[in-house]
Amino acid sequence: MSKPQGSKSAKSPEPAKTATARSGAVAVAQPLDAAKQLNSFEAAMKLFHARKLKEARALFETAAAGPERDVAQRARLHIAMCDRRLEQAAPPTLHSAEDYYNYGVAMINVRRITEARSHLERALQMAPGTDHIHYALALAQALGGDPVNAYENLKRAIELEPRNRIMARQDADFAPLANQPPFDTLIYPEKKGW
Repeated sequence: MSKPQGSKSAKSPEPAKTATARSGAVAVAQPLDAAKQLNSFEAAMKLFHARKLKEARALFETAAAGPERDVAQRARLHIAMCDRRLEQAAPPTLHSAEDYYNYGVAMINVRRITEARSHLERALQMAPGTDHIHYALALAQALGGDPVNAYENLKRAIELEPRNRIMARQDADFAPLANQPPFDTLIYPEKKGW
């Protein structure tokens, strides 16, 4: 398109428009294309499976804004899952020894042994003469690879409540230690003389 050369007013507004257009292009983010959307979704899934939920959620939000409706829908579903899991991840408010004990047992059940052990130790500080807390702590210590402390706590649990010996015999989590010294004589004292 040619412009009249004699017209000065036509020349001066055009460079100003070009500058505005250029600065506007820098300020506005480029729309997400399908390939970038899919890459964001795949990276988010890796983080999601690694339980890095905050980071995954941010990438799912990016993928949800992309042009592919199927990918965007799956990203939105995963955002909701991240939100639910992040809400559940907040530890409950624990006040009593029983609260710490119950939470510790729940952590044993999902095999978060370090967390279980710390909660059970706190419960034991609050109620040192409670047999079921000694028993659960012994179990957490055994599962965590600390047989010395596991033995001491199981011994104390049995001293406080002899029925804990029968429970330990039937507990599959104690089975790997049941036939090893000194657990064998603690769990099966009648075999000592054999």
